[in-house]
Amino acid sequence: MLKSLSNITCNEVSHVMGQKQQLVVMKGTKDGLTLYLDDNCSFQELIGDLEKKLLSNHQQQEDRPLITVNIKAGNRYLSKEQEEEIRKLIRSKDNLVVDSIDSNVISKEAAIEWKQNSEIMSVTRVIRSGQVLEVPGDILLIGDVNPGGTIMAGGNIFVMGSLRGVAHAGCYGNEEAIIAASHMKPAQLRISEYISRAPDSSEERGTEMECAYIDEEKQQITLDRLQTLSYLRPDLTRLERGM
Repeated sequence: MLKSLSNITCNEVSHVMGQKQQLVVMKGTKDGLTLYLDDNCSFQELIGDLEKKLLSNHQQQEDRPLITVNIKAGNRYLSKEQEEEIRKLIRSKDNLVVDSIDSNVISKEAAIEWKQNSEIMSVTRVIRSGQVLEVPGDILLIGDVNPGGTIMAGGNIFVMGSLRGVAHAGCYGNEEAIIAASHMKPAQLRISEYISRAPDSSEERGTEMECAYIDEEKQQITLDRLQTLSYLRPDLTRLERGM
């Protein structure tokens, strides 16, 4: 009796075609070992072939240095449980440790989170005293932040107006985040865990747009002209690619 096509496994298809399909391809690099996983077969077939490959190609020696393994899953979505099963199998072989697992596919939830964290949210309003505006990614505020008001972002903060309250960029730990404002007179600036006091009222301030960023050398928040951002944070111009 012929099997239905839906029940034929990858290995059976390969047998019918007269050749054995490699579900796991190993390639040694200067950085360690890279494993390319077939993204069409079932996960159980993949695990079985991976175990065979590890047994036949890896020699365990107590004095052998650790070898890092990078997994390339292609267009296969791997759940957290499946990733852990792969890691556990590789860890069971001495001298092997998983460095990364990369896939071209992510879950819907992860895609939504990525979109929220990478897009620029545009808001037109005035943040008044006692009000807090917080977004997961970058924010472009067209309006003022009054004294007593707070604006927070997981990414960068751009204020097309006066910043007189508190601004906290990179509030989830992003030290590359910046704060920019048309009129920079903040009560407090924060980037990640770094805090800057308000400038002295006696300090002379220009009328140019300014930005704040973490100075890696001095390990403190520094104010500078907005034009310096093209050199300090070239990735901010990512929207211009292809233009």
